[in-house]
Amino acid sequence: MSFALDLTDEQLALRDKAHAFAREVIRPVAAEYDRAQELPWPVLQEAARHGLYGWELYAQLSIDPTGLSLPILMEELFWGCAGIGLTIVLPALALAAIRQAATDEQLVQWAPQCFGTPDDLKLAALAVTEPSGGSDVRSIQTRARQDGDDWVIDGHKVFIGNGGIADVHVVVATVDPDAGHRGQGVFIVPKGTPGLSMLRKLDKLGCRASHTAEIVLESCRLPGGYLLGGIERLRERIARGREAEQGQQPIVPAEEGGPAAAVQRRSSAALGAFERTRPMVAAQAIGIARAALEFARDYAVGRAAFGAPIIENQGIAFPLADLATDIDSARLLTWRAAWMAAQRQPFENAEGSMSKLKASEVAVRACEQAIQTMGGWGYVKDFPVEKWYRDAKLYTIFEGTSEIQRLVIGRALRAQANTDSLDQRMINPQ
Repeated sequence: MSFALDLTDEQLALRDKAHAFAREVIRPVAAEYDRAQELPWPVLQEAARHGLYGWELYAQLSIDPTGLSLPILMEELFWGCAGIGLTIVLPALALAAIRQAATDEQLVQWAPQCFGTPDDLKLAALAVTEPSGGSDVRSIQTRARQDGDDWVIDGHKVFIGNGGIADVHVVVATVDPDAGHRGQGVFIVPKGTPGLSMLRKLDKLGCRASHTAEIVLESCRLPGGYLLGGIERLRERIARGREAEQGQQPIVPAEEGGPAAAVQRRSSAALGAFERTRPMVAAQAIGIARAALEFARDYAVGRAAFGAPIIENQGIAFPLADLATDIDSARLLTWRAAWMAAQRQPFENAEGSMSKLKASEVAVRACEQAIQTMGGWGYVKDFPVEKWYRDAKLYTIFEGTSEIQRLVIGRALRAQANTDSLDQRMINPQ
């Protein structure tokens, strides 16, 4: 189907429902949970009762051929509060990794356990990042080895949302270092598994209503069936990885072919999950940016200086006008990337990274401008803009820093220069 901006009745209803929930349930308690740095269990329970916290929701929205339903949901929830919004959607990140790696039977088994029910809430975590690796998921040091029919995992993960308290941890570990990224496996590590422990809960600048932790895995023994996708699929990937690492041209299966095969072959299982969720992260940042812009706009309209509303001052109006334009631009990039993901279109021009880069940096600027518009009042905790500023900064860092996004976009530009049919003699006449 072609890309279009007309929202369906179902998407409009989802937007209104999520916005009402953010306005009536999230915003009234956002400041308190930010101060306390506590997980907002009552909000999660209300979200579950409203149908906004459950694997069924994401199963339904993920098959939307337009791809727009999920970013619409994300924008509205994070307009309410980024920290609480993260708590609501973090299990969906783990679920995305499970969907990508698991067999159908494993998906049926583990998807419900990522969220639970309104009367028995569950949490899920995706554990990829390590202290020495950052965005370089190819260098994962966490190791998984077979011991009879079991797997044993040892490693150290950091910046893990719901880490240590999740009922389901989805852990990426290296099985065969000689196979590069194809030597990595994705494992389910349930809460209470001996050897899984939380070193500490991290004390963060922003998004403080969400739980982020550093965890270790020491001789964590898992049944063989907890390897997502199964051993045979992993062995096939390892064989292809060894060929690639030895400089041979691997046989690329259908799902890894197509125009973007060269890029996909440099990706890992973890990066695959990130690619599917990057437009969703962009939508979250847009929610924060929109909240800041709307607050600054209303403040500028209602506040007078020198006998006129300050919105009539070009020094106030012009920056807000630029932000309104940039937020709409970021949303269009995000919706395009979400549509491409839903349509299985290759991201040959790094469209996913473009959306995340633009939205995250616009969010920071929007919050900074909101503070500037309000002057001293924007700098104190009487108003929410200082909190939004702290929250927004995360979005230029997690799921790939702005520098990583620019690197991905730059590589896409380089690939275009290497493969474009444009006569290179126009550039290099010799």
